[in-house]
Amino acid sequence: MQIGVVNIGRSRYEEAWKLQKTLLELRHFGLTGDLFVLTEHEHVYTLGKGADGNHLLASEQELREGGAEVFQIDRGGDITYHGPGQVVGYPILDLSAFKTDIHWYLRSLEETIILALEEFGIEAEREEGMTGVWVKGEKIAALGIKVSRWITMHGFALNVNTDLRRFDRIIPCGIFHKGVTSMQQLLGRPVPLNEVHGALIRSFAVVFGRNPVQIEASTLRQLIETHALQTA
Repeated sequence: MQIGVVNIGRSRYEEAWKLQKTLLELRHFGLTGDLFVLTEHEHVYTLGKGADGNHLLASEQELREGGAEVFQIDRGGDITYHGPGQVVGYPILDLSAFKTDIHWYLRSLEETIILALEEFGIEAEREEGMTGVWVKGEKIAALGIKVSRWITMHGFALNVNTDLRRFDRIIPCGIFHKGVTSMQQLLGRPVPLNEVHGALIRSFAVVFGRNPVQIEASTLRQLIETHALQTA
């Protein structure tokens, strides 16, 4: 069994969000197989369905003046930040072919990140009762998903060379007593994003039992445009 891996490069959040919605529909109608989309976002703060406005420590105007966008979105979870130097993964999977269990899916995404970090000598773990991946009590990766008709969208964000000062404007994921960290902070050097992409693809293949096949972003866009023409 295969899974298509697509790196769409750096993207604005709204662009990637719309892409995910389209891919979810294509997956639902069997017009594409399972996909693992990788990206790096421009500065953005996203508030999930369970977000508490009190966890936003600056006004939306202040955040925008600082060069960040702000979106209320349809994933689970609270407030988080995405930006340059962060690897974001959006699996578009039909869980009917795996296990129709959201708890299992979240733990599998965490395991994917934990195994990938092992390749860099970083010992990561879970924190009981919390979603995400942690290193020495600090969060290195956040998770937030949506599942519709057992097809997934949204996913995870792994801090690689992220400017952690951007998290000072929020209480990340509503967790007051924990800090955030990054691969760069832990290793004392910048980490090439393509190396992290490779590690995540390998670990995703192991955890989900799928053979990764690279798909060019242009090929994916062509598929979407063809489907749009057919349904116009």
